[in-house]
Amino acid sequence: MISRPEPFYFKHGPQGIILLHAFASNPNDVRLLARQLERLNYSVYAPMLTGHGTGDFTDILVNANPQIWQADVQKAIEFMQAEQMESISIFGISLGGIFATWALEHNPQLLMGGAFGSPIVSDDNFNVHSTFMQMAKADYQQQKLAQPLMEEKLAWLDSHVDEQLAAIAQFTHEVADQLGAIKQPYFIAQGTKDEIINPDSGKRLAAALAEHNFQFHEYDAGHMLTVNGAHHQLEADLISFLKENNK
Repeated sequence: MISRPEPFYFKHGPQGIILLHAFASNPNDVRLLARQLERLNYSVYAPMLTGHGTGDFTDILVNANPQIWQADVQKAIEFMQAEQMESISIFGISLGGIFATWALEHNPQLLMGGAFGSPIVSDDNFNVHSTFMQMAKADYQQQKLAQPLMEEKLAWLDSHVDEQLAAIAQFTHEVADQLGAIKQPYFIAQGTKDEIINPDSGKRLAAALAEHNFQFHEYDAGHMLTVNGAHHQLEADLISFLKENNK
């Protein structure tokens, strides 16, 4: 039996941080970062976005959409509020960063936040479709699905994922149009070798936030900055940002 990823909550000090995972992934994306923050006495919550972590990528397309994920993120904020945190900040990687940004726009009580490798100001849908298909195939192979069933599932995903990606793109445009609503300190991280989204996405977001209180960091790395070779530097930069803006 393959163990499935779960949301996690590391309860420690009174400063709460929500970390959001990437599309077609799970909270393990942010576990390394969460452990570093936990060591510094932050309380860290990483929810699972609806449709993810079930073992069947079909669920991401059938049982979820950006509106459902908005509700997931709002519930995560309410959970941390119920935990009586003195402050709550929110960050995310890739898709998670788009929703963290949306949360900052609509929840002025949040202290700060940001995005890692998120195509918020971008019209380039680089390799998300092919990456989704590769991840689904790898997952089904790990489950040892019979070849005919796996091929049937993959063919269905291949013909339906673009509809969900279009919905995400529309939602992202709406988020980009409301960047002016962000009043909190904002952290941008971008890999210069990003193989999934345009590596210029971070620069574009920084330009759009030019009048705001933000930090922009680039890393000589690919898309998944929280788990690849850049993760130690990202953790150090984010921790410095948190300390600077929590005085």
